[in-house]
Amino acid sequence: MLHREKLERPDYVYPADEWRMVEKRFYPRLLAQNETFFSTANGYLGMRGCFDEGTPCFSNGTFVNGFYESWPIVYGEEAYGFARTGQTIVNVTDATIIKLYVDDEPFYLPTANLVDFERVLDMQHGTLHRDLLWETPAGKVVSIKSRRLVSFEHRHLAAITYEVTVLNAGAPLTISSEMVYRHGAKNDDGDPRRHRGFAERALHPQQNYSKDRRVVLSHATKRSQMTLACGVEHSVATECSYSVETRCSEDEAKVVFSVAAQPGESFRITKFIAYHTSRSAPVAELCERTERTLDRAARQGFEELRQGQRRYVDAFWKRSDVEIRGDTSLQQAIRFNLFHILQATARAEGVGVPAKGLTGEGYEGHYFWDTEIYVLPFLTYTEPRIARNLLKFRHSMLDKARQRAREVNQKGALFPWRTINGEEASAYYAAGTAQYHINADIVYALRKYVNATGDNEFLYEVGADMLVETARLWRDLGFYSERKNGQFCIAGVTGPDEYNTVVNNNTYTNLMARENLWYAAATIETLRDKRRVRYQALVDRTGLEPHEVDEWKEAAASMYLPYDEKRGIHPQDDDFLDRRPWDFENTPPDKYPLLLHHHPLVIYRHQVIKQADVVMAMFLLGDEFSMEEKQRNFDFYDPITTGDSSLSACIQSIEACEVRRIEKAFEYSRYALLMDLADIGGNAADGCHIASMGGTWMVVVYGLAGFRDYGGRFRFGPIPPARAEEIRFPLTLRGQILDVALGREGITYTLREGDGLTIWHFDEEIRLSPEDPSCSREHAEA
Repeated sequence: MLHREKLERPDYVYPADEWRMVEKRFYPRLLAQNETFFSTANGYLGMRGCFDEGTPCFSNGTFVNGFYESWPIVYGEEAYGFARTGQTIVNVTDATIIKLYVDDEPFYLPTANLVDFERVLDMQHGTLHRDLLWETPAGKVVSIKSRRLVSFEHRHLAAITYEVTVLNAGAPLTISSEMVYRHGAKNDDGDPRRHRGFAERALHPQQNYSKDRRVVLSHATKRSQMTLACGVEHSVATECSYSVETRCSEDEAKVVFSVAAQPGESFRITKFIAYHTSRSAPVAELCERTERTLDRAARQGFEELRQGQRRYVDAFWKRSDVEIRGDTSLQQAIRFNLFHILQATARAEGVGVPAKGLTGEGYEGHYFWDTEIYVLPFLTYTEPRIARNLLKFRHSMLDKARQRAREVNQKGALFPWRTINGEEASAYYAAGTAQYHINADIVYALRKYVNATGDNEFLYEVGADMLVETARLWRDLGFYSERKNGQFCIAGVTGPDEYNTVVNNNTYTNLMARENLWYAAATIETLRDKRRVRYQALVDRTGLEPHEVDEWKEAAASMYLPYDEKRGIHPQDDDFLDRRPWDFENTPPDKYPLLLHHHPLVIYRHQVIKQADVVMAMFLLGDEFSMEEKQRNFDFYDPITTGDSSLSACIQSIEACEVRRIEKAFEYSRYALLMDLADIGGNAADGCHIASMGGTWMVVVYGLAGFRDYGGRFRFGPIPPARAEEIRFPLTLRGQILDVALGREGITYTLREGDGLTIWHFDEEIRLSPEDPSCSREHAEA
C-alpha cells in the first residue's frame, strides 16, 4: 500500500527519448531535482548537474567517494557502546564553473532572453550536453555549447568543453574558468535523510599554485586527516585573438580569457579536471599525481576522452541493458535508473556505494545494506568484477567490525549499519546498530555472488573470514529459550522495517541469520575436508575452534521462527500482532512519511510498517515459504506498509508478481521506476535513490521474469508484461551470457556466449548449448 497522491509522469522529461534525458527549457521550480538527475559520475568522482556558470543553483556539489570528515557524535545522555564518531562526505573543491561575459555583461540564466535551450543527459555516450541561444539586451545572438563528462576510463579525470559564438556581431568576451572551495552551512531542518553539514569548514588549505593555464589547489581535513588535490588545465581552439590571466589563492583560482570575437567566430576552451585523494599520502605527492593526470588528458584531448567514454558505455549496455519495446517512456526511465547505477559503481574501487551515489549529500554519503541487497544483484549478474570489488571492500572493514562487536559486548564481528570508514556512524542505535541483519545481508550477497560466478577461490580467500566472524556473532547474540521449547532465539534487534525497533525474534533477521550460520558451517567444513592448507590458514587468522562449527549448525537447526496458526502468517516479530493497528483512514497524505510527523514511540506502538520486512524475507529466501504462506503473508502485510522507504516498492512489486497480485505488482513497479523522476519521496533534491534504482532492475528480472537463484539453480517463473510488447535483458551466469526475451505470449532463452548452461522454466529443466542455443516457452496459465 502506498499512501501517495496520483503518480504523474514528470513534465520535465520531454520528449520521451530512449537514450536521453532532455530538458527543453529552464525550470526554476525544478532546479534542485534536475541538479540530481543531470549529475555525472564514475563511482569515484561525481559532479551534480549544476549549470556551467555556477548559478543559479540549489547545491553545487562535487564529491569524491570515500572522502569524508569525521566529527564527534554528541548525545544528550550517554550510554555504553554508543557510536562515537560520525562521518560525512565532503563537498570538495568545485572545478566546473565557467562564467561568461559579453560586452562585460554577465550571462545569467534566470534573466537571460533565451531563444533556444536544451540540456541532455546522454546515456548512450555518457555525457552531459547543453546547447542554447541567448539574445543579449543589445540584440547580439550568442550560441553557447557545453559538453561535460566524468571519465569511466580515467578514474580521476573529468572534462568540460565550453564554446561561445556571437552569431550576428562582434563583441568582447570574457570567459572565467574557476575553481572554488565553499564551506557549506550546517543543516538543522530535522530531516534525518538529509546531510547534516559542518559547523566549521571541512577543508583546510595546503598548497596552491599556477603555471600558464594550469592551477592546482590542495586541502586537508582536520579530523579524518585526509588529503585532496584538485587541478585544472585548459586548451583553446579559436581564430579569435585573446589573452589569458591566471589568479590563484588558498580557496579559489581563476583562468580568465579575454577574447576579441568577430561575427561568427567561435571560442572554445576545454577544461580538464583532475582530483586525487588519500588517507596517508602528503599533499605534495597528490599534487604531482594531479599534474600527471592533467598532462595525459591534455595530450589526449577531449575527443579521445569522449570516444573512450562511448566505448565504456557501449560495453556496459551490451551486458546490462533492459530493452523495453512498445513503451518509450518506460524504456527511458529504466535506462535512467541503470545509467545512474553505472555512475555510482563503475570505478568504486576500494570504496563502497553511497546511498545517493555521488549525486548529492543525502544520508551523509554513507554505505548501508543498500549495496548488498539492492545493488549487488544487478552487478553480480551483469558485471561480477565490480560485485567482487565491493564485497572485497566489505572484507577490508572486518577488523573494525570485530572492534564494533566488542563495543556492544559480542563475539565475532558486527558490520556497521551506516559508515564510510568502517566505523559505526549511526547515532540512533534503535534504527542503526540494532539492525544486526546487516551481517547476514553481506553474507547473503557473498553467497549469491559465489553461486552466480562459481568463484570459490574468492569465497575461500576472502569470504571465509567474514563467514567465521558473522557466524560467531549470531551464535553469541542468540540463546536457547525455555519459553520457546528450547529453540534458538534472537532478542533485541531491528529488522528492515524501522517502524518496529528493538524487537524479539524478527522473522527476517532469524531467517537470514540461519542462512548465515548454515553457509558458514558448510563452507568451513568444505575447507576442512578438501582444502586443508587454506583451512589451517583460516584457523591461524581467526582462531577458529572445531566445536564452533557444530554450535553454528545446532543454532541454525533450532532457530525459532514466529508463526501465527490462526492467521496462517509469520508475525514480523514476537509482539507485532499485539500492537494497535494504525489509523490509515484518518492519516492524510501530507502526513507521510510518518517519521517526519510522529514521535518514534507513537509509531513503535502501532501495527504499521515503513518498508517490506517479512515480504522481503519471502523474496530473498523464497524457498523457505510455501506459496500459500506467501500469499497470506503478502495479503496481511501489504495494506499496513506505508512505503515511507524508497526501498519498499520494488520488493512489494516482486512479491506481488510471485503471488499473482498482478495489478498491485504493476502499481508498485511504477513507483519503483519513477521513485526519483517523479520525486515520490520529496527528497530527490538530495540525490538519487541508488538502491531503488537497483530495485527497478530486480522488478524486471526477479518480478516479471520470475528469476530465482536458490541453491545455485537458475529458475524462471515469468508473467506477461502489461504495457510493453517485449522486454529483453542479459544475465551473466557462471561466465556465460544468457539473453532473455519476455513477451506477451511467452519467453525465449538464448545462450549468447558460453559452452553450455542449464536453467529451469518453472519445474522444467532446459539445457542450452552452442549447438542448440535457444528455447521458447509459452506463458503458464494463471
